[in-house]
Amino acid sequence: MNFIDLAKKRYSVRKYEDKVVEKEKLDKILEAGRVAPTAANFQPQKLIVVQKKESLEKLKAGTNAYGAPLAIIVCSDHSQSWKRSNDGKDSADVDAGIVTDHMMLQATELGLGTVCIGIFDSKIIKECFNIPENVEPINILAIGYSDVEAGSKAASPDRHIETRKALKDTVFYETL
Repeated sequence: MNFIDLAKKRYSVRKYEDKVVEKEKLDKILEAGRVAPTAANFQPQKLIVVQKKESLEKLKAGTNAYGAPLAIIVCSDHSQSWKRSNDGKDSADVDAGIVTDHMMLQATELGLGTVCIGIFDSKIIKECFNIPENVEPINILAIGYSDVEAGSKAASPDRHIETRKALKDTVFYETL
């Protein structure tokens, strides 16, 4: 599958089968995150894999992971992230987003569903998963097999024709 087809195939899954994600697939997903580019190659990401039942229960205290059997809490270590010299802009959020996107697309290629969760109680997540002060949870990637029996229907790759703005509305050449 070429890249654009893979990108169009991915959609947000919010209902998962009660089926463990195989270690081989998890390893490939984590490797995709490892090779993701980061600002100045500082690699500030810290990935917390949540897959044990008791850990998934703890995760529920801070967010809705839609019953996924696997979640990755994507964090950035602000003491390791690159900062822009002229204004101090921290690359941590962008780096975490790139890492998450790489893992999300790898999961899609492996036949898994994902949803990137941005709504969570950061204080609870930090407390439940022993995250130190200098490390910030940026997002949570839920991963698993989409539960089509429970009505989780794959979104059509053609949906982007109607659901995305036209390039002319988002792309500008030389000036805005």
